[in-house]
Amino acid sequence: MTVGERLKAFWSRQHRRDGFLLGLAVGAFGVTFGVLSVSAGVSGLQAVMMSLLMFTGASQFAAVGVLSTGGDPISAFGAALLLAARNGAYALSMSRVMPSGRGSRLIAAQLIIDESTAMAEAQCNLEETREAFWITGLSVFFFWNLGTLIGVLVGGVIGNPLAWGLDAAFPAGFLALLVPHLKDRNKRRAALIGAAVAAVGIPFLPAGLPVLLAALGAVVVTRIEKRE
Repeated sequence: MTVGERLKAFWSRQHRRDGFLLGLAVGAFGVTFGVLSVSAGVSGLQAVMMSLLMFTGASQFAAVGVLSTGGDPISAFGAALLLAARNGAYALSMSRVMPSGRGSRLIAAQLIIDESTAMAEAQCNLEETREAFWITGLSVFFFWNLGTLIGVLVGGVIGNPLAWGLDAAFPAGFLALLVPHLKDRNKRRAALIGAAVAAVGIPFLPAGLPVLLAALGAVVVTRIEKRE
């Protein structure tokens, strides 16, 4: 089979196309992350290493967002860790597609993110679930890191990201994560309580801490659910 025929066969399966194209789209956010990191005072090497090792976009944006507003590293780490905790839940649902080898499992664990999990869960059989997970995860990893590198390299040329509206990536990214969960009543309660806590704390608390305290919304709603 020629290279062209192999590519045609690969592209003929929808979950393969979708996984690749999703990674390509996420790469654009990687460029934004690289630019915003440089403007926030994060070194290019640190930004690139965050994408390679942390590899969870929302957490990276959260950490850089806290630092860009003058927050301390502990608050930045806490905000990032809070958002990354959801990947632990994803890992439980993705256990059936994990390979048996230790090295392969370590690589797979790095690829458990929103996009790879969503694509895998949308498939009808185990074979396509595994394919969608790996193709989406690897595609997002490659293009996210490539985008970060490009953003770091062009960050100094672009100048102030506010002039280009790139600062909107922070709220846009969080909104994209939040909206699908608002269909559930209890999750709406948690979001509203968390938003209220954060809004009250912003004028009085150090940057980044209101974001951490917003997690109290989930705690309160959990207790309400148990009582009900």
